[in-house]
Order: sequence, then structure tokens, then C-alpha cells
Amino acid sequence: MGAIVAEGFLSRLSFGIVSFALPLYAVRELGLSLAVVGVLVSLNLVVALVLKPAMGALADRFGLKRSFTASIVLRSLVSLLLVFATLPWQLFAIRSIHGVSISLRDPSVFVLIADHGGKKAIASAFAWYQTAKSVAGALGKGAGGILLGLTASDFSLVFLVAFLLSALPILVVLRYVREPGHERSVASEFAATGAPGAAAPRDPPRGDKGSATSRMLPFMGFGFLVSSTAYMLANLFPVFAVEYAGLTPAQAGIIYMVAASLALTGPFFGWLSDNVSRRLVMSVRSAANVASSVIYLVAPSFAGLTAGRALDDMGKAAFKPAWGAMMAEVAGFDKRRRARTMGAMSSGEDAGEIAGPILAGVLWSLWGVPALLGVRIALAVATELYTIALARRGLRSAGKRAAEPRRPTPEGTPG
Repeated sequence: MGAIVAEGFLSRLSFGIVSFALPLYAVRELGLSLAVVGVLVSLNLVVALVLKPAMGALADRFGLKRSFTASIVLRSLVSLLLVFATLPWQLFAIRSIHGVSISLRDPSVFVLIADHGGKKAIASAFAWYQTAKSVAGALGKGAGGILLGLTASDFSLVFLVAFLLSALPILVVLRYVREPGHERSVASEFAATGAPGAAAPRDPPRGDKGSATSRMLPFMGFGFLVSSTAYMLANLFPVFAVEYAGLTPAQAGIIYMVAASLALTGPFFGWLSDNVSRRLVMSVRSAANVASSVIYLVAPSFAGLTAGRALDDMGKAAFKPAWGAMMAEVAGFDKRRRARTMGAMSSGEDAGEIAGPILAGVLWSLWGVPALLGVRIALAVATELYTIALARRGLRSAGKRAAEPRRPTPEGTPG
């Protein structure tokens, strides 16, 4: 588990640098419009969305560690290719390769965390992993802004630094991450024992795949709503800070570093989800999106953007652990298809991360930043209402399952 967390930190440190520099490079050096940049930053997720179910199936069949390692190699190649990219089509091709790496990585790493994290602390395990990624991502974006300032906007050099950081986790994964060898995984035990506030699902009988798919759809929709609202501004934040608020790249980088401290609340929210209320933790994300949007609207300054970004990072720190635990619970319905199920569920989150920046770019281009932020507030409120409805539906389903008589297992013991 420590090796997985270390990989998450190093990889996201590299990805943070790329996330900060790439939109500015596309706008300033290649002259792309904001709408096109919105498509560019989402393209990798479009590819991942299409490929994740198939890549999850490959991980189930050929091994989680192999898929995980291959994804890191591909992601490192992405950073290296950006050093030599000088044409718009090259950027789009490179982002497509990045999408393949995401589709390989996410299903395998999610199952690895569920296996090695501990059945009574699934959310906490995801919290430590997400905290490492969030802190590193913020530090990486801050470093990206500072590097651009120190190198007089030498984007090739910045991308080269990102490549070197991205390649480091390969050695960590090869040396320390182990393939789960036990037949009854922690994810399946989690499904058997349940979690605070959740009913204990059972492995579905063969032929019940249709009902399993229908069980996933509401959760996929939830992931879509949360992600689309959060990422309306996340990937475009460097452009928002520099082009709209009038900050320098170095100031925007400092904002990321200051806001990173709020990501350290992740373990607390993980504990809260495991021991108190997952529903409460998930509501923090919507509240943070509303509050940050209001702050961006009324105070587009260094102080305002710092406060808003800090709230966004805290909301992300709260949501990711609870969401990871929810995915592990649903994946436990069929332990033979865990990576495939994880890939399918996270594809809803990816779809939101795709739609958010595109919608933001269109709104910004047509009606300006106030319209963008107003729509973001409305979507955050709608997401909270959906969360309440999903929680109530879960409680009703739990009551129905509790009232059903237990079916005998093939051995004749109570199921």
C-alpha cells in the first residue's frame, strides 16, 4: 500500500506540471481557442472512457500489476512526446495516448487499493492515496508555474522535467507492488460485511449480469454529476487565473501550493466515511463547489482565487475516499470482474471530467465567466439533490434486501 501511495504521489507530481503548462502552451504558443483547449484537455478522458471496460477485463485476466506498470510506461511516454510537440494535431495525438494509459491504470490501481487497504478501512485507504495525489498535483501545478517563470516560458524544458518525474514510479511499482494472491479479496470481503450505513451485498448468481449493470448506473450518474461540476474550472484554472484574473503564472502556481494544504484533510474524511457517515462526506463536495464559485465571482483576485481553490481541494479530499469505498462495495458483487466493474463505474466520473471543461469553454466563449460560474453553482445544487435521492434509494433497497430470506449456498450453509 505504501508503494501504491508513493506511485500516486510521484505520478501526480509530474501530471500536475503538465496540467498547468499544457493549456497555456496551447493558447499562447499555438493560438488555440478556449473551446478547442477545452476539447484538448478532455480528449484523454474520452479515450479512457471508451477503453476502460475492455482494459478492466484485461487486468482481470492478465494481472493487475502488469496493467498498472504498463500504464506508467505509457504515461511517461506522453510527457516525453510533449517535449517535441509543435503542432496542434500532435497535442491531440499525445492526449489520446494519455487516455490509453488512464484506461489501463485506473481499474487496476483501484482494485489493488481495495485489496491491500484493509476491509474495515477502505475509505481511509483511498483517502491516503488520494491525499498523496492531491498534494502532489497541487505541488506539481505550482512547480509548473514557477518553472515557466524561471525559464522565461520554456515549455519544452518544463515538459522534460515532467517526464523525469513520471518515469521514477516505474522502479517503485516493479520492486514493491505485489499481485493479490488470495482468492477471497478484501473487496469481496467488504461486499460481504458491508460498511457503515450500507447494506451487505451478495455475489449475484450467474445470469444476473443485467441486474448488476442496472445497479451500477445510478452510481455512474452520480460520478458524472460530481465530476462535471468540479472539473468545469479545474483544468482551465491556469487560464482563468492568468487571462481573466490578471495574475502571473508564478502567482497562479503559488495558489496551487497554498491550496494543497487542504488536501491533507483527506485522511480525516476517510475516517469519517468509514466510521460515521458516507452521505455526509459526499455532501462536502457540492457545498465546496458552490462556495468556491461564489468566491471566484465576487473576488477574482489573488486572495479570492486562493480561497476558492482551497475550498475546491477540500471538497475533492472529501469526495474521493467515499467514492472509492462505494466503488469497492459495488465491485464486490462479483469478485471475478472487479477491475471491469471498477473501470465501468469510474467511466461515469471520466465522462463528467470530459463534459465539464468543454461546457466551461463554451460558456466562457459565448457569455463570459459569470455565466460559467452561475451554471457551475446550479449543477452543484442539482448534484446535492441527486445525492439525497441516491441515499434514500439505497436505504429502501437495503430494507428490501434485509427482509428477504437468505438463500442457501451450494454447500448448504446459510448465505
